[in-house]
Amino acid sequence: MAIRKFLSFILQTIMTGLAAAFLYVLLIDPDLLRDNSTVVEVIESRQETRTPAAADSTGSGAWNGPVSYADAVEKAVPAVVNIHTAKVITHRVHPLLKDPVFQKFFGDRFAKARKEIQTSLGSGVLISSQGYVLTNNHVIEGADQIQILLADGRSAKARVVGSDQDTDLAVLHLTADKLPSIVIGDSGRLRVGDVVLAIGNPFGVGQTVTSGIISATGRDHLGITAYEDFIQTDAAINPGNSGGALIDTRGALIGINSAIYSQSGGSQGIGFAIPINLAKGVMTQIIEKGYVARGWLGIEAQDLTPQLARTLGLTHTKGMLIGSVINDGPAANAGLQHGDIVVAINGEPVAGTNEAMKAISGVQPGTTIKLSGLRKGLPFTAQAKVIQRPGRNTPVD
Repeated sequence: MAIRKFLSFILQTIMTGLAAAFLYVLLIDPDLLRDNSTVVEVIESRQETRTPAAADSTGSGAWNGPVSYADAVEKAVPAVVNIHTAKVITHRVHPLLKDPVFQKFFGDRFAKARKEIQTSLGSGVLISSQGYVLTNNHVIEGADQIQILLADGRSAKARVVGSDQDTDLAVLHLTADKLPSIVIGDSGRLRVGDVVLAIGNPFGVGQTVTSGIISATGRDHLGITAYEDFIQTDAAINPGNSGGALIDTRGALIGINSAIYSQSGGSQGIGFAIPINLAKGVMTQIIEKGYVARGWLGIEAQDLTPQLARTLGLTHTKGMLIGSVINDGPAANAGLQHGDIVVAINGEPVAGTNEAMKAISGVQPGTTIKLSGLRKGLPFTAQAKVIQRPGRNTPVD
């Protein structure tokens, strides 16, 4: 009997404790009943399930067809040509081989100049059915013979109409019937991310098409040419592609493939093309005159950066700082001096050296331009008569 009362007492005590604990949680700390585990809310993105497409012909970026650039390639490929060049290299004889003592023992067979034929490959673009081919100057520079291989298998000799080292462009001419020509595009409308195709003859394997996007526009200060405004692309450009076509998805020519940035000699996704809007002006002058008329002041200059302006104690932070002035050149005759800062040309503000040099080069030789600037912190103006840039662009005989 005593045992039964004892068990009953223990049971009542436990039940009372459980009831008290329940009331405490319910009335005093209800958070203990909640699930405190972290919940991640996932929002699914609604992606288009349709197949991506090529941009429309208006350039608006709207999608209107399947992913294939075959139509663009088919339109442009007939106008892209392979260029084979050959030149005779004469190896000079070392003076020792002409020495009478040497010739007494070995004769004069080593004293004769040795000649060899050096060949190279490149690409070009037919820009007119009249037979004009646009290519890079470095593709044909110094060549004694130039042979053009057309996409349809025909071959023809070409002559140099003219070349421009400052932009690395050259124009050739060939004579043949029913020549194709490429559609000229507008490189001024290009945007980073636009799809482009490179056509050329890399490593001499034959006509090849690669694709990529516009990585950047207006690339300069690369040390490739005197006047730089390159299109940068990741479309594979390799040796032999030089002078070939960079086209858009409509098959229009937007650039001339010119150079690659590479440590291995092959494509590493950084290629450069000359914009067709720049090439067009050079090409027109070469065809009409045989050379490029380009204004020249006779100065060496650099950008006026904010850091340089602070060093010189200047408040003006944009312009072209003249480093040196060539004796008897247009700038020297106009009174320009080392240390002058040109801030405007013909009233147009100068943002930097590259823009200023482009503006000067675009002026016809013989034209007088007005330069405004700062000299030792004080404003000045000068009148300079530009002349033809010497020694680099001359008519072809």
